[in-house]
Amino acid sequence: MINQSGLNSSWTDSLTNNKIPDGTNLIDHLRNVHKEFTGFTENCASACRDKNGRNSYEWLSDIVPNKAGARILDLACGSGLLLKILYNRQINLNLKGVDMSSEELSLARTRLPDNVDLLELKAQDLNLINDESMDYVLCHWALTLMDPVSPVLNEVRRILTPKGVFAALVDGPIEAASAYGDVHDLIYGYVQKELPNYGNIDLGDPRIRGTDSLTKLVSEIFPQAKVTVETSTVSMEGPIEQIAETAAGFFYAAFVLPDERKKNMLSDLCNLLSTSNQNNNKQGRFTMPINRLLVTPN
Repeated sequence: MINQSGLNSSWTDSLTNNKIPDGTNLIDHLRNVHKEFTGFTENCASACRDKNGRNSYEWLSDIVPNKAGARILDLACGSGLLLKILYNRQINLNLKGVDMSSEELSLARTRLPDNVDLLELKAQDLNLINDESMDYVLCHWALTLMDPVSPVLNEVRRILTPKGVFAALVDGPIEAASAYGDVHDLIYGYVQKELPNYGNIDLGDPRIRGTDSLTKLVSEIFPQAKVTVETSTVSMEGPIEQIAETAAGFFYAAFVLPDERKKNMLSDLCNLLSTSNQNNNKQGRFTMPINRLLVTPN
């Protein structure tokens, strides 16, 4: 639920009562966020681009060759932007998407053709997908939020063909992007005034957020595969208020802020991200680090 006090869920209630949220609480929280703010992930992710002009969806989609008939699953497909990019590139791909949010899937259906199969499933239990039936499994910025995550990786391994490829876009090292740490700390500082344990306890499995721990975890699930992690950065520039609001909207933490605190946070974020003030037209820039996990046959 969302009100003037910010978005509430059993996950935030647990933090308020100094309890450790479990996986059920996490699912409740994520579903609430995506119900109230359907499609929010793509607002920032599609606007931020790397030095080659690609956004993170496009960087992840580059893993898939332009080969008709390839069977591809978008794991936690959200509003369907990655699937749309793949379809526009090669209409003869065999595309499938899964997500646990009915609202996100409804939005995805508005932009995708009927032959793209969309299923409402949790990533830990892909029971409607057959063993060794996927050539590629892609996951855009959702692996970070999954807990428990080992069952997810085991399901990915189960549904991939022996020569299949798994690729995921996740958070990169904070230090890789200038001032990103300051943005993170500013937002979390505001949130911790409401929920002191937020950050000490965060969404998902923390191992996904570290390059070494991510590599170790995935290598244990895929012992015969080659596991690599590439780091890049993506940025967006524009009117400062728009940049600040779009950037803040990418942080799940920002959704729990009451209206007045969120307004104050955005004001401080504008000051932090401001790059120029030309003819009273204040401009801003936001840069964030990204990692691309790639699991390929040895």
